[in-house]
Amino acid sequence: MLAKIALLIMRIGTGMLLVLWGGVRLLKDGMGPNLANKYYGGVGNDGTLQLAFAGFEVMLGALVVLGLFRKITLPLSALILVCGAFPIWRHFLDPFGMYLHTDANLLFFPSLTVAGAALALIAFRGQDTLALDRVIGKKR
Repeated sequence: MLAKIALLIMRIGTGMLLVLWGGVRLLKDGMGPNLANKYYGGVGNDGTLQLAFAGFEVMLGALVVLGLFRKITLPLSALILVCGAFPIWRHFLDPFGMYLHTDANLLFFPSLTVAGAALALIAFRGQDTLALDRVIGKKR
């Protein structure tokens, strides 16, 4: 039972992160383009593109939380969360900024755990019996 609960918590946590970040991008003017400029070298900084991505992110996160279409939604969420961790790799290696002499931010460090959780959800998808698509599938 502990494994089922752990997978549920990981699914809710990773999904809600997508919902919250997507929501911030939707509601805070310029947030998406600013993030693209700061961490991704300006790639994808178009405001319209960012709004579309934010809407997709909210929808994807909600589906992950509910555990629907996991064969598709879990890899997509992992793609976003793992790729989102790459630009902040320095914060994983030197979270206090003592060696790389960068503007370190300890708050970025959990992104490594989130990326791992997203990958674990894919690896253990068959054991996530509390997901809605699994529950619905049993009733058929």
